[in-house]
Amino acid sequence: MQTLKEKILQEGIVPGNNMLKVDNFLNHQLDVGFINEIGREFARRFQEQQISKILTIEASGIAVAAISAQYFKVPVVFAKKTESKNLDDDVYKSEVFSFTKDKTYSVMVSKKYLSSEDRILIIDDFLANGRAALGLKDIVEQAGAQLVGIGIVIEKGFQSGGKILREAGIQVESLAIIKRMSPGHIVFQD
Repeated sequence: MQTLKEKILQEGIVPGNNMLKVDNFLNHQLDVGFINEIGREFARRFQEQQISKILTIEASGIAVAAISAQYFKVPVVFAKKTESKNLDDDVYKSEVFSFTKDKTYSVMVSKKYLSSEDRILIIDDFLANGRAALGLKDIVEQAGAQLVGIGIVIEKGFQSGGKILREAGIQVESLAIIKRMSPGHIVFQD
């Protein structure tokens, strides 16, 4: 998605350590009009999949998933990273390592929101090592649902996540894939 690449080049910051900060439009302050274009693009790429639900993980994936869901006319379910009194005891649960936080989380989804009848599209803001996507895939499998694809806004192509997911036979659609980056320099895959 060329407009996304341009936005990353104009507004993204690479502070080092394989990190890309796009918090001014994607995951802290939200450019809703631009995220709407991202949602429209996911709808175009997955239009034949007969999706019944979109699954994401809190917190940064929720905005993109919710805006994308309006095009599919389906609900969004998000995996919670923390236990809560208002979360049912009967949950699907998986372990996810966060590259950004350098921490392992238990992520949970109430069993009442996913079933074997569902055709699930996972949407998230970033793909690096694939741990979040694999954790969500595990939850989809626990529910007996069908994973029809994974939509990623920005993939770090120099890390292993995309390769792992594609080799598992999953349709992964990344709107921008970064080949390499360093402070002041970002190169995208063609």
